[in-house]
Amino acid sequence: MTNQCEETKNLGIENEKIGCNMEIDEGVAKMSEVQNFYNGKNILITGATGFLGKILVEKLLRSCSGVENLYLLVRQKRGKDIYTRIEEIFDDPVFDRLKEEVPKFRHKIVVIPADCEAAGLGLTISDRQTLIEKVNVIFHSAATVKFDEHLRAALATNVCAPLYLLGLAREIRKLEVFIHISTAYSNSHLSYIEEKFYPCEVNSGKLQKMIDKMTDEQINKISPTVLGSWPNTYTFTKALAEKELRENSKNIPLGIFRPAIVTSTLKEPLKCWLDNMYGPTGVAVGTATGMLRTVQCDKSVTADLVPVDSVVNCLIVAAYNVHREFVKSPPQEPPIFNYVSSVENRITWGDFTDLNMARIDKHPFSNAVWYVSLTLNKSSFVNAVCVLFLHLLPAALVDGLAVCVGKKPQMLKVYRKIHKFSSVLSYFCTKEIKFCNKRTRELWESTSQTDKQIFPFSMAEVSWSSYFDDYLAGIRRYLFKESDDTLPRARRKWTRMAMVSVIKSIFAHHAALLNSGSRLNPGKLISATGDSGNTYK
Repeated sequence: MTNQCEETKNLGIENEKIGCNMEIDEGVAKMSEVQNFYNGKNILITGATGFLGKILVEKLLRSCSGVENLYLLVRQKRGKDIYTRIEEIFDDPVFDRLKEEVPKFRHKIVVIPADCEAAGLGLTISDRQTLIEKVNVIFHSAATVKFDEHLRAALATNVCAPLYLLGLAREIRKLEVFIHISTAYSNSHLSYIEEKFYPCEVNSGKLQKMIDKMTDEQINKISPTVLGSWPNTYTFTKALAEKELRENSKNIPLGIFRPAIVTSTLKEPLKCWLDNMYGPTGVAVGTATGMLRTVQCDKSVTADLVPVDSVVNCLIVAAYNVHREFVKSPPQEPPIFNYVSSVENRITWGDFTDLNMARIDKHPFSNAVWYVSLTLNKSSFVNAVCVLFLHLLPAALVDGLAVCVGKKPQMLKVYRKIHKFSSVLSYFCTKEIKFCNKRTRELWESTSQTDKQIFPFSMAEVSWSSYFDDYLAGIRRYLFKESDDTLPRARRKWTRMAMVSVIKSIFAHHAALLNSGSRLNPGKLISATGDSGNTYK
């Protein structure tokens, strides 16, 4: 009788196990091809606290819920330890949807102290060993994205760190893919950029040894010579990193991913989320607040914008593709993916300005100081004249009045920052660069319909008009932390500033008519340069 009970009990346990296994098998069967690849994987991510990194972490946890663990390399910053930083990051509204759909995700996050500027990434021996034993997938997103970063810092973060990570990848026992995130502008000195490597004659090892013996001032003096054709340290170090990875990645399943100008989200996990004022967002903020009134920019030049969630979707699918192709037959050199919008869905800087100007009355900023008026000047000379009359003289006047009433002058200081920012951007706003993205388009065509729904990344399907309907609203909500409840008051303020602007224009027009005999004719001055500019109000 006892034996019979034991047999019945064992049979029940076996049936339960079979049932559990069937449920697991059915779960795996319901996964898409890409989701199935990430199922059970341990993923190492650098730059997880950055703009792109946050969306990558959120998307992997929400859409690839079968991942085993995410190992996030995080450094201490501004007196905050790595755990405090991660907790603050997960408080961002960009993770609200994840918390709702996958509430039990925290146990999958493994935070590891690291520093991309330190030798060996600053990893302890035990943490390094953990990564060697556990990791299957690497996404290297960490970088300094300052265009004018000092060469010493740019070299450490953008070149040395990827090479340290590549050394680690060689020791990882179960590595399936390593994706290095570069930039579409790594070779921006060229007019046509394909999905291939380009020459970079600099040897990073020799350059590092030379820089180690020099002071910052000495480095500043030699930087123009070192950069050569590259416009800044960011693009130069990104190109140098690609070259070094190409030469040292034999037998490593490596892929290079080159996104263009990464902007706020298109759809996921919420519309038009962003957390920084880099690139075109800085221009939009400066314009919407009335501070930026002139910028050197050719309205006909391509604005190669790519929403960050689309970038991440393509990145996730590309990693799977690199692994699959490497298993079939290791390529001669790492594949490169140019992720751009210009090939399939081009807009210009003029379009960017028009689309925002058409919507600014709907989403005015509460902190606006003047009514919007922006002039795009292709000519650097005309722009310099406009800077003098539209920025510096008004700023000097305001600062003078501030001193008179006992307040601290600030406007000229603000404009120094604005001019530094806009001068760095002018290179990309006046130079037309064409891209080839054949491999990326082929990746989309080869992706299953299910994965296209889960990881949409075709730029051909983006409606720029719909995207910019919420672009300024996203800046208000997520950068300036302004709720939509503040819109009525902001619109009233905006209307008053618009009326003042109209009155000022009327007076200026009449003054110009009365002074038409003046020696200095602004119209002739501008026409002499061959560029009258484009003013938006």
